[in-house]
Amino acid sequence: MSAKATADRTLRGRVAVVGIGETDYYRHGASPDPEFKLALKAILGACSDAGIDPRDIDGFASYSEERSEASRLAAALGTRRLRAATMQWGGGGGGCCAAVANAAASIVAGLADCVVVFRALAQGQYGRFGQTTGIDTISGEKAYLMPYGVLAPPQRFAMRVRRYMHEHGVGQEALRAIALASYHHAQANPRAVMYGKPLDAAKYDASRWIAEPFHLYDCCMENDGAAALVLVPAERAGEFRNKPAYVLGAAVGSGYCAGAIPHNSPHYASAGFETVAADLYAMAGLGPSDVGVVQCYENFTGGVVMALAEHGFFAPEEVNDYLAFDNLVAPSGRLPLNTSGGNLAECYMHGFELVLEAVRQVRGTSTSQARRNDVAMVIGGPMVTPVSNLLLGSEATL
Repeated sequence: MSAKATADRTLRGRVAVVGIGETDYYRHGASPDPEFKLALKAILGACSDAGIDPRDIDGFASYSEERSEASRLAAALGTRRLRAATMQWGGGGGGCCAAVANAAASIVAGLADCVVVFRALAQGQYGRFGQTTGIDTISGEKAYLMPYGVLAPPQRFAMRVRRYMHEHGVGQEALRAIALASYHHAQANPRAVMYGKPLDAAKYDASRWIAEPFHLYDCCMENDGAAALVLVPAERAGEFRNKPAYVLGAAVGSGYCAGAIPHNSPHYASAGFETVAADLYAMAGLGPSDVGVVQCYENFTGGVVMALAEHGFFAPEEVNDYLAFDNLVAPSGRLPLNTSGGNLAECYMHGFELVLEAVRQVRGTSTSQARRNDVAMVIGGPMVTPVSNLLLGSEATL
């Protein structure tokens, strides 16, 4: 393949985020609105933020079996025509960045010109994500786990994290620092469900075990709400109200036999980014030292430890020194992490709120602004398969 053909196969600098929107965030089951209405509210908010007519949307993208279908959204919004509708397969919250990549690819390929990426959840309407009751038949991974009492995600992922902690001498303090940083940033963010509910080391240590090594505050929340963003071709970025955030790179996938069951993947103590991180950096033409702020999906804090190491921010043996509270908080930490509060303390919008926060960082409008914000990373869904990631940047990075 020619060098020119290879260079053309990239998202770098070709697509811009020009609008972001979200609903109020609620504890699971507490939303006054049904899921479809939440989706519409977030999309309209993103359009208003961009200063765009919703009828100009011609594509939709989401992930994890999102129930608000593109054709139904298009009808409700009065869009003039629908040209692209993509859904990321598998991986749960690991698809939060992949959905943005799929939307961006639709634009670069000429399939659409204005694509909304979104996620909506109303767990009171459709049931809790973490619920394990009412299951009559099981198959796949669950068939090897549930008969032995491994019922819920914390139990499954705790085993991978405990293996990693054993192999690399990781202390509980590293997990605690991640939780404390997320809650610290949430106290500056009025949107956060845990706003006004600070966490300190003593409270973390005293909280009940869920599945060792996870305390209560190592586990993500369960919430209702919706979040959305608007993507357009980069050449149109200047037409809209706010400073654009450009897609510098995106990647999705997993390594060899990552989906082997039962819990039998060759690289067991992993967040799943060994190959995906390299692809992201290659597309963006950047490395870990270029990244000023990270929004990392915390299904559980232990997955964040592994994901950051696999993205090259530190070696596994350096975890205990690097993952200290002061290093993780804005504005001047070495690597400000989850600056809106993340899944732990802002909202579990299946990780999509992390993408919106990355846009805010690039714009300079975060409630916990990082000192270095020209390049913001999002990491989606550690320990699932497939996973995905995303780099957003300012115009100065192009």
